[in-house]
Amino acid sequence: MDSEGLSQIESNDLAKNREKIIGENWFQRTWERLVRLGLHDTARRIVALVSTMLLMGLVLGFMNRFFVSRSGQKPSEMTSSSVLAVELEGLKLLPDFEINQNAHSRKAIPRDTKITTILPERSRSGIIEHTIQPGESLFSISAKYNIRPETLLWSNRYTIGDDPHAMVPGQKLLILPIDGILHRWSAGEGLNGVAEFYHVSPEAIVNYRPNGLDMESIGDFAEPNIEPGKLIVIPGGTAAFSDWRTPRITRKEPATAKNVGPGACEGEFDGVVGAEKFTFPVAGDPVLSGFDFQPAANHFGIDLGGAIGDPINAVDNGVVVYAGWNDWGYGEMVVIDHGNGWQSLYAHLATVDVHCGQEVYRGNKIGTMGQTGNAVGSHLHFELRHDEYGRVNPWDFLQGIE
Repeated sequence: MDSEGLSQIESNDLAKNREKIIGENWFQRTWERLVRLGLHDTARRIVALVSTMLLMGLVLGFMNRFFVSRSGQKPSEMTSSSVLAVELEGLKLLPDFEINQNAHSRKAIPRDTKITTILPERSRSGIIEHTIQPGESLFSISAKYNIRPETLLWSNRYTIGDDPHAMVPGQKLLILPIDGILHRWSAGEGLNGVAEFYHVSPEAIVNYRPNGLDMESIGDFAEPNIEPGKLIVIPGGTAAFSDWRTPRITRKEPATAKNVGPGACEGEFDGVVGAEKFTFPVAGDPVLSGFDFQPAANHFGIDLGGAIGDPINAVDNGVVVYAGWNDWGYGEMVVIDHGNGWQSLYAHLATVDVHCGQEVYRGNKIGTMGQTGNAVGSHLHFELRHDEYGRVNPWDFLQGIE
């Protein structure tokens, strides 16, 4: 090849290289300009979007080329009406969907439309006050505040004493934040003695933060720096209640109940002996009203509901050893000695229809239901006791009439 041909080839190569370099330099200059302007990320997204759209166009073109309907037509050959017809034809191939409306309504989970927010229970640290409402009892109030009935009773012994029947509507009760005892500090008391009486340690009293005490300022436990009259929470404290209950009254010595009230009997009685089979003292299905058998809360009987004037019947054969008023809160009361170690007590009666020394048999009417004494609402307070077992839970021994 002559020199002129070689020069022409070299000239063409140089032109191509120059165009390539110019193109690369243009792309590089353009990219650097986008970077300086902060548009490089946007450019990437645009390139990616355009690439995706091109790819989708290729896929759709491929499907349009090879997809064939059941009628043998390609999508490009089908009109809108024929497309709809094909879709409807396909739907006919699906099985029928049926709903049993009755079954659906029975099995469906009901939708809760209440919008009330339920907040979690938060622990209390202070003493609050509760006003007794009609129908409330020691047990319902203690359950409301998640404390034991005995805690409620001991927290208010300065106002209602040890008798749960002394609670009346409108009365204000102090509610402790924890189970224990509320103690009103008296001048001259020692911390060791108070702690021992309530079966806790002195440290438990001092370290209970709501009491506002601390070891540094308390001083000598024998003469602690506690202001007289201050209410102190005894966490976990327990103590014995005063025994205001009716004592054991026998047919041989009924006069032992003279200090109970004017209904006490005198003399010595004899008569029918019980069969040790006890029926309910009220007619119909017995209904608990207010208090249950709860020795821990100083309640050793059950309260059965009913209307004023409902008949009260003897639960077994025996002799009446108390008939009349009781000064300890039981109001009009009857006590029957069954002669075999068992004795039954019926309190808060409206009327007493038996007399001292009278023989009665199971099912005999001895009085009517009322609300005398320390009673809120009409009910019968019933107790059952044995010389060996003491006061027992009546639910364990009472049975229906055959």
